[in-house]
Amino acid sequence: MLINHFSSQTTMRHVKQRGVVLVIALIVLIAMTLAGIALMRSVDTSNLIAGNLAFQQAATHSADTGVETAVRWLETASSTNNGLALEASDNTNGYVANGSDATNNPSAGQSWDDFWNGTLKARKVDLNGGSEDDAGNKVSYVIDRMCANAGPKTGGASCVASPVVTVDPGNCECPGVPLNAPSVVYYRVTVRVAGPRNTVSYVQAMVAL
Repeated sequence: MLINHFSSQTTMRHVKQRGVVLVIALIVLIAMTLAGIALMRSVDTSNLIAGNLAFQQAATHSADTGVETAVRWLETASSTNNGLALEASDNTNGYVANGSDATNNPSAGQSWDDFWNGTLKARKVDLNGGSEDDAGNKVSYVIDRMCANAGPKTGGASCVASPVVTVDPGNCECPGVPLNAPSVVYYRVTVRVAGPRNTVSYVQAMVAL
C-alpha cells in the first residue's frame, strides 16, 4: 500500500510539472508574438518615413523648375523697355512691385501656407497649366520686388538693393580698367510645391537684377 501511495504522488508531480511547462510556453509564445508585431510596425514606420523623405526631396527638386521659370520671366522683363514692366505689379505673372510691404509678407505667427492660401494664391503662376509634373507635383510661384513702393527703383520705391561698388584703377589687377558694380534690386521668388501624400514644400530664392 505504501508503495502504491508513493507512486500516486510521483504521478501527480509529473502532471503538475507538465502544466507549468505549458504556461511558460504560452508566455514565451505571447512575448514572441508581441515582438513580431512590434518589429512589423517598426519596419512599416521606417518605410513610411523613407517614403515621406523621398516625396519631400522630389518636391524640392520640382521647386527648382519654378525658380528657374520665375528667373527667366524676370530677365525678360528686365531687358525689355529698360525694365519698365518691373516698376508696376503684374498679378497675371505673379509679380508685385512693392513686395517688401507688410501686406505682402506673413504676419506674426502666421504660417507660409496660411499666407499663401489667404493672400498669394490670387496671383500665383501655375506651371504646366496647374497639372502635375512627372514626379506628381504641382508647382506654383510668385515674385516680390523687395521695394516698399511701386515705381522706378531710383525714385521713392525704397528698394532693398546692393551698394554701388567703384574701385579705383590703381587697386585693380588690370591697370587702366576700373571695376564698377552698379546697384541692383533684389527680387524674392517663392515657390510652392504640392505633391503626393499631402506633401507641401516651400522654396525661396533671392535674385539680384
